[in-house]
Amino acid sequence: MHAFSKFLLFLLLFAPVCAADPAAPSVRPAPPAGDWKYAEIRRIPAPEARQGVAADDDFLYVISNHALGKYRKDTGTRVASWECPQGEPLTHLNAGIVHEGVLYCAHSNFPGVPMTSSIEMWDSTTLKHIGSRSFGRTDGSLTWIQRYQSGWIVCFVHYGREGGEPGRGPEWTRLVQFDGDWKQVGGWVFPADLMTKLGEHGFSVSGGAFGPGGHLYVTGHDDRALFVLALPEAGSALKWIATIPISAQGQAFSWDPHEPGLLYTLSKQAREIIVGRVTNTKAPAEGQQLR
Repeated sequence: MHAFSKFLLFLLLFAPVCAADPAAPSVRPAPPAGDWKYAEIRRIPAPEARQGVAADDDFLYVISNHALGKYRKDTGTRVASWECPQGEPLTHLNAGIVHEGVLYCAHSNFPGVPMTSSIEMWDSTTLKHIGSRSFGRTDGSLTWIQRYQSGWIVCFVHYGREGGEPGRGPEWTRLVQFDGDWKQVGGWVFPADLMTKLGEHGFSVSGGAFGPGGHLYVTGHDDRALFVLALPEAGSALKWIATIPISAQGQAFSWDPHEPGLLYTLSKQAREIIVGRVTNTKAPAEGQQLR
């Protein structure tokens, strides 16, 4: 048999075996919803429905890139609004929360680089802009904030495409804990497999809030899912313990401050607030609670 014929025979017999790599890492599938259930209740039209929604006792605050709308929960009527020209002075608002009569919104210069970030503040009654806390140039782009214990947690994300910085993709996204005087006192990273999923299209963690069971729930940019996280027993990486399918296409969200499990999300395409409910028939045992 000629040498070339022997080579072809070798390829036919052994190539399939050589192609298989038993040491290749497998990607862990997304944790299922388990005992979590989601049901949509109603929708409220809101032209600002682009980046996020925040809730207080009676109103919903809908956030666009550089505009806000305030809506009654019961009737869906818009009662106040705020807007500025793009970049004059705000460029890209993200998630918001209401605390002690103040609407706090995450803000960044996305898609600009180097990344800069700030927290912007409005009087929740009048929607008058009343303050700003600048972080200056930041390691990541600020997308959402939450009260945590007597201080704050703040999420700085990195992107894989538009708005990204060379050498740092979504896996560099981080969660930073500050005390009441804005001194950094702790922090976490997100699960690597979750960041791989959220980073498939170059995006990262768009929204986050504490919810049922004291867990941290986060959303991506356009994933129809609510991801449930828990604090690790050791180390720095949060634990991804469940994935709840929802009807919203990612972006920032809010839990109702008085009705446990009542969830406010957005439809970017339809420009609507989505009111839904998350229930859990059995509390999970895995991981510790964040608060």
